[in-house]
Amino acid sequence: MSKDLKLEEPLGRVIVVTSGKGGVGKTTTSAAVGAELARRGHKTVVIDFDVGLRNLDMIMGCERRVVFDFINVIQGDAKLKQALIRDRRLENLSVLPTSQTRDKDALTKEGVERVLEELRQEFDYIICDSPAGIERGAQMAMHFADEAIVVTNPEVSSVRDSDRVLGLLNSITERASKTGAEPVKAQVLITRHDKSRIDSGEMMTVEDVLEVLAVPLLGIIPESPAVLRASNLGVPVVLDDPSAAAAAYEDAVGRLIGEQIEMRIAADPRRGLLQRLFRRAV
Repeated sequence: MSKDLKLEEPLGRVIVVTSGKGGVGKTTTSAAVGAELARRGHKTVVIDFDVGLRNLDMIMGCERRVVFDFINVIQGDAKLKQALIRDRRLENLSVLPTSQTRDKDALTKEGVERVLEELRQEFDYIICDSPAGIERGAQMAMHFADEAIVVTNPEVSSVRDSDRVLGLLNSITERASKTGAEPVKAQVLITRHDKSRIDSGEMMTVEDVLEVLAVPLLGIIPESPAVLRASNLGVPVVLDDPSAAAAAYEDAVGRLIGEQIEMRIAADPRRGLLQRLFRRAV
């Protein structure tokens, strides 16, 4: 082989974390997936597409370090390296925060494409934390995706909205518009799984969710106080104390990168009556 002939290096994968319904755990999932990929040695960046609200930096614990943001980079007011925030816990993890003062019209297709192409050259995985709904911000987050994690609660309204998102992934994304291109690889992540509520009929079963969405199951995240605790501390749940939710996210990331991991449904142990009474007495 000629010395001048260089093998082309693979580009980073763009993964959108999306859902039609708000409050299902997209940002928690983006933070957990990004942190776990980085912990496994993959150079990873998580981007906040929720212009005007900006919650990712709080869950990642870097809100005090934001100087420039995603919109500054798109509009040419800052270089990408100026806006990226390197995580202090994991050297392979970075965050690209967004603006709290602009609106979603500041996300232009050309600008988003330019930033993503630059990130593809440097990172193995680019995780796009999508806003809720199916409007401009969400469509920009999914437009250039290679893969999608569709986050849903096992509730009828959440699953219906997720089905609508799957339709968009198959119709408006760049891959959908290119003849012969592989479609966006979509997988569903079920969050806030609560067996007692499923058994009582308040929530859909996993089988019912998969029958409606008809895409592979990436993981099942149990209802867990550890998720709220980690968010309040500004720590991705996989980096906080061990919990059923953290273990479920770790398994989901393993499946995301091709590992064969058995699907299991775990739950955090509940305090017994004596434990609760003793805690009150103290």
